[in-house]
Amino acid sequence: MSFYLDASAIVPTFIKEPASERLDTFFLNPSETLIVSDFAAMEVASAVSRLVRMKRLSQAHAGRLLVEFDAWRTTASESTDFQPSDFRLADIFVRRFDLGLRAPDALHAAVCRRVDYTLVTLDRRLAGAAEALGLRVVRLG
Repeated sequence: MSFYLDASAIVPTFIKEPASERLDTFFLNPSETLIVSDFAAMEVASAVSRLVRMKRLSQAHAGRLLVEFDAWRTTASESTDFQPSDFRLADIFVRRFDLGLRAPDALHAAVCRRVDYTLVTLDRRLAGAAEALGLRVVRLG
C-alpha cells in the first residue's frame, strides 16, 4: 500500500499552519511509501506562488521553500504518472454532483482509484468524496 499526498497534505509541512504539527507527526515515521505526483507538486508551487502574490512570503523565501520541497520530494517520496484514463475517470467524478469535486481533486481521486493508493489529505470535501467512491483515505484535517 502507498500513501498518495495531495497538496493540502504537503504545504503545511513547509509553510507553518495550524495543521503543520499533525503533518510533521505523520511524516516522522511513514509506514508506507509516500507518493507525490507531478500534478500535486505543481499545486504546491502554485500555493507558494499565491502566498507571494498575497505578500505573505517574499520571493526569496518562496524560492527557498520550493528548493526544500524539491529536495524532500526527491529523497522521501516516489512519483506517479497520470494516464489518459485518469482524466476520463476524473471527468466522471466531477459529473457526480453529489460529490462536489473540483477537477484537480477528481484527478487525485482517479489516480488513487486506478493504482489503489491510499489518499492522504487535509481537504474534508475531497476526503468525503473519496470515501464515497470507496477509496481508502487518511484524514489529517
